[in-house]
Amino acid sequence: MKRGINISKYLLPLAEKTHQVYLTNELQVADVLEWILEQVGKSEVWQTSFSISEEFLRRLFFIEQDGRVSQFNLVLDFKATQKTLRLWPFICQTMEHVYLADNHSKVLLVQAESGAVATVLTSQNLTRGNRTESALVTTDPDIFNTLQKEMQYIIRNKSVPLHGLLEQRIQSQ
Repeated sequence: MKRGINISKYLLPLAEKTHQVYLTNELQVADVLEWILEQVGKSEVWQTSFSISEEFLRRLFFIEQDGRVSQFNLVLDFKATQKTLRLWPFICQTMEHVYLADNHSKVLLVQAESGAVATVLTSQNLTRGNRTESALVTTDPDIFNTLQKEMQYIIRNKSVPLHGLLEQRIQSQ
């Protein structure tokens, strides 16, 4: 978030509103993830993006280090592989479950240990461009369940685990 920006300027607490939207250049999806975790507690997270930057990876690293995430599942696009490969050592330190697939979606799913769920559909990649981005934030369990089922299908049937792919490449050299 930009300094001095309060997320409550854009979003009400999850318990107060099932569906919310924003259109601004002041919020980043990592801000929204932290905001959700503050409300629901320790959670499993699934996130898709076309690409990721070091800045966002650093934010995710600190979110995980705080113990607020039990497992982080990340799906990135094959076409951004060159950038992803440059970040591989940091990605390995940050998260165990990273997959490459034909993916252009930007979805964030959060499922708390308590059973609470939140879904964020956003235009933003896991990069920072200081551009206006939009998002829908919802606690609707049907939306969460539908997208989680589809994401699990992509992970199981249409993706390559990043760690396994890179280990094979290193061993073959």
